[in-house]
Amino acid sequence: MDRRQFLTTSAQAAGIAWAGLGLAACSNASDAESSDASSNGTVSASLPAVGLQLYTVRSVLENDFSGTMETVAEIGYDEVEFAGYYDRSPEEIGAMLDDLGLSAPAAHVPLQQIREAPDALIQTAQAVGHDYLVCPYLREADRGSLDAYRQRASEFSEFGKRCTNAGLQFAYHNHDFEFQAMDDTLPYDVLLEETDPSHVQMELDLYWIAAAGHDPTDYITRNPDRYPLCHVKDRTADGEMVSVGAGQMDFAAIFRAGNFEHYFVEHDNPEAPMQSIEASHKTLSQLTF
Repeated sequence: MDRRQFLTTSAQAAGIAWAGLGLAACSNASDAESSDASSNGTVSASLPAVGLQLYTVRSVLENDFSGTMETVAEIGYDEVEFAGYYDRSPEEIGAMLDDLGLSAPAAHVPLQQIREAPDALIQTAQAVGHDYLVCPYLREADRGSLDAYRQRASEFSEFGKRCTNAGLQFAYHNHDFEFQAMDDTLPYDVLLEETDPSHVQMELDLYWIAAAGHDPTDYITRNPDRYPLCHVKDRTADGEMVSVGAGQMDFAAIFRAGNFEHYFVEHDNPEAPMQSIEASHKTLSQLTF
């Protein structure tokens, strides 16, 4: 099941009670504080918190939601990003997060739900305690031309204003297709240029922008205020998606370039989800940059 199918199924399963909401080379580090002076006088930082996009472990969440969330916390994750709520109410989700000592600053919500029930999405986000609502994917029918992307930019802006007025922030999560040129223009650039940063931010998926042949630090440097969120996903030389630390992504350089607030581990289709998120957490918890 791909992301679009998963999100659509989650949204449908949640039903009207939720108002339609269905709702990734590591350097060695000592047990230092979050910043630490090195021998050459520079300052090394570590991640303030390590997060997990729960889509990574969807196959086990479906069978054991509570037990899986407990293991996520036991591994040491500080934050989670939801992609569906598995038939739990906002109150149940909030109580569980409190019990486990987890925060949930963001959630992925499909464009269909943004169109059909924007106010309900916002109310649910407020009830759970999210700060960000993120559109994670565009169906082919919603991205067939530059005009289609301009229409999406308009939709994002409208919903983004609603979020801003409610004390939330809207963001868009990329894949690789946004970097496939149309009429010598990158659709991703259209989304950046035709949305107001005050209302529309970006969640940078590090794997997919690299897979599209672009350097994430280039976009970060040119748009320093657009990227509060990132998906930390590793990539081998031949393009395989792997657990963080098993590939060749230079996360230290990327994190130095950015002003990220939240770092969410993700792997789209791990063979062993729990082992994957444990390995990724170990890598990031030791990373300095």
